[in-house]
Amino acid sequence: MDNRTNTIAGWVLAGMGAALGLSIVGHGLFVGERPEKMGYPIEGVEEAGGEGGGGPEVPIATLLASADAAKGAEVFKKCAACHTINQGGANGIGPNLYATLGEAVAQGKGGFAFSDALKGVGGTWDFDKMNAWLQSPRKFAAGTKMTFAGLSNPQDRANVILYLNSQGSNLPLPAAPAAGAAPAEATDGNGAAAINAADADVRSETGDIANTGTPAKGAPSVDPQAAVQATK
Repeated sequence: MDNRTNTIAGWVLAGMGAALGLSIVGHGLFVGERPEKMGYPIEGVEEAGGEGGGGPEVPIATLLASADAAKGAEVFKKCAACHTINQGGANGIGPNLYATLGEAVAQGKGGFAFSDALKGVGGTWDFDKMNAWLQSPRKFAAGTKMTFAGLSNPQDRANVILYLNSQGSNLPLPAAPAAGAAPAEATDGNGAAAINAADADVRSETGDIANTGTPAKGAPSVDPQAAVQATK
């Protein structure tokens, strides 16, 4: 082989080596390990999987006890593009929200055109309803015209609810449930009454002999001495 052929062969080998090197470097840069969290967070968009990784939801009454209306005013800035909140404020894309808590759902507000979906909810805006609405308007009233995705952070919702309440509503805050309290259905008055009634039925059928030696009213008469003799 002459010098020219050797030179060409050298350049070909060098090019192949450079291509191989670039391929290895590119694989390391662009493939690598999958990021722990994909993409970037977007304000106001609900996270997949719900709140707190599927843990138990904290009652809004508990969160309101530590809420901050000033922080709620900051959260409300996300709503200000569509809503006013000052007394006598005009409706915009959404209704004016002055004195909303305690009012009927989807009524009034200067004749604002509420969706049929929200009108169908009924009742009044209490703290629980407002919490559910702010968490996910679409879940609260399927078919609503509200396009806001919701506030996924429970404390943000509590803060903005406290702020809304301070703007013309001023409803008394609900009492926070006691720590470790049993579910209402297990301790309500009807449940206790049912247990007492069942206990009374048992005593009336068998007689309260074990405690007093005297049968309950209407129970068969029992002679204690005869009963003792019968067991010997």
